[in-house]
Amino acid sequence: MNISEYESFPYLDYDYNDTCDQDGGPELPNGTTILHMLYYMLFFLSVLGNTTIFWVLIRYIKLKSMTDVCLLNLALSDLILAASLPLLVNYQNLATCKLLTGVYQVGFYSGNLFVTLMSVDRYLAIVHAVAAMRARTLRYGIIASITIWIISVIMAIPGLRFAALEIDPDDNSSVCQPFYPHESQHLWKMLRNFSENTVGLFVGLPVMIFCYVKILVVLSKSRNSKKDRAIKLIFTIVCVFVICWVPYNVVVLLKTLQLFLETLKTCQAEKAINSAMSYAEIIALSHCCVNPIIYAFVGEKFRKSLRNALTRYFCWRQLSRGTLSHRDTTEKETSNTPVKSDY
Repeated sequence: MNISEYESFPYLDYDYNDTCDQDGGPELPNGTTILHMLYYMLFFLSVLGNTTIFWVLIRYIKLKSMTDVCLLNLALSDLILAASLPLLVNYQNLATCKLLTGVYQVGFYSGNLFVTLMSVDRYLAIVHAVAAMRARTLRYGIIASITIWIISVIMAIPGLRFAALEIDPDDNSSVCQPFYPHESQHLWKMLRNFSENTVGLFVGLPVMIFCYVKILVVLSKSRNSKKDRAIKLIFTIVCVFVICWVPYNVVVLLKTLQLFLETLKTCQAEKAINSAMSYAEIIALSHCCVNPIIYAFVGEKFRKSLRNALTRYFCWRQLSRGTLSHRDTTEKETSNTPVKSDY
């Protein structure tokens, strides 16, 4: 079995009987220092941004609404997705391979679903502000979040079940990839591709567009002085989602069509699609670093809470240092003062 050098993620082995010579096609330097550094950079940026969201939400905002719950779970989903990046650099055995597959796919599905849920939440908050007050409570936010996590885990089970570590005997290199039963591999590939496209392309994107178009219509009629800023934020959210996830979903769709169209089964087409997938993956993974910026740090409520949190923290540090300094000075003065003996 030839292992394609383009495959860097656990869900990407779309053709187990690949006989094409992959040399000479455009590619990302998979396994090189540059790519590994990129994985680690995305990991650290995601951890920094999303842990900050966790800290502020739990300690200062206190999860008072459905929006807070959605934002917290989106941050958790991004952290799970980012956790797969160090594993991509080094997976030595089947257990690590399965862990990589499960972590990535749970993060992938939950991230897309929570972005969609936040779009619906914003739509309800602005378009149906009065009628949706009862539906946007903390309780319903928790119920919706638990439902999304259950769906994400269920959708990730097939990938986890069929994950395998394939070793190339020529250079003793290994790749983590799904290995489906031969008699039903086309069916499993279609189900996997369709589930990914459903979450990110067929459902997530149309729902986002519908919600934000309706929001823009309402804001355009509003006399609120901050509506221009809100419109820019909405435009940014949609554009970032499209830039990050649409290329990946389009390539996955091409992989599905490749199962049926002979014109996409040629070596040239396969090399082009594999190369496109390599670039699309990196772009898609960067979304877990951008989410904290567009969903939290840009929001006025979160920025105010973060500013207050940092102010309290640094004031506490300065106060602690001042107290310690005063204590040291007092001790020195006391040590230099003659002490009258009781004897």
